[in-house]
Amino acid sequence: MQIGIGLLGRKVGMTQVFDEAGRAIPVTVVQAGPCTIVQKKTVDKDGYEAVQVGYLPAKPKRVSKPLGGHFGKVNVAPMRHLQEMRLHSAAEYQTGQTLTVDLFAPGEEVVVTGTSKGRGFQGGVKRWGYRGGAKSHGSMFHRAPGSIGASSFPSKVFKGHRMPGRMGGVRVTVRGLHIVQSDPGRNLLLIRGAVPGPQGRLLAVRKTGKGTPVESQPGATDEKAANAKGERG
Repeated sequence: MQIGIGLLGRKVGMTQVFDEAGRAIPVTVVQAGPCTIVQKKTVDKDGYEAVQVGYLPAKPKRVSKPLGGHFGKVNVAPMRHLQEMRLHSAAEYQTGQTLTVDLFAPGEEVVVTGTSKGRGFQGGVKRWGYRGGAKSHGSMFHRAPGSIGASSFPSKVFKGHRMPGRMGGVRVTVRGLHIVQSDPGRNLLLIRGAVPGPQGRLLAVRKTGKGTPVESQPGATDEKAANAKGERG
């Protein structure tokens, strides 16, 4: 899948909107951008094509001297968050350029990357869905992991065995999401479905270059979907 340019933003929360047929659509509200292109990388100079985007202004005293020089080199105000986005071609983008939610159109497919909610240290039942033991009194085996290895052979626990441990707090990428609405005035994107992380968590929303089939568009009516299905035969 070709992943293109995108925006950094923060998760505001979830709500619902209604399509033309009156169906409720669960959406995640993301306050995305405006972002500024701080650096541009090319094949000739760096070996690959990419742009580095910055999000949320920062006080100059809050950034280190090397980062301050990095921003000053291209005459861009310091930013709190920086992320590099690889592209097939960065020719149409320039340093100092501002990116807004106008990048995205309703029905467009996007990829959202963020950090999932941290759940702390959890047992096997919650972390991996272990069935657990008998719930009756006196069983003495309710949520314990039980036996984890064989006896005389192979006399070890295989690598990768699922055990209790830290759950969540990892980088997660969700594909196949679609833009339902955008609000350029408030820098908001309404994305169908759920995205990783709690409210306020930093997210990266990127283009995939794909549209949405008529029958699965949030605003499509049953009649449009039927017509599209009939055309496909």
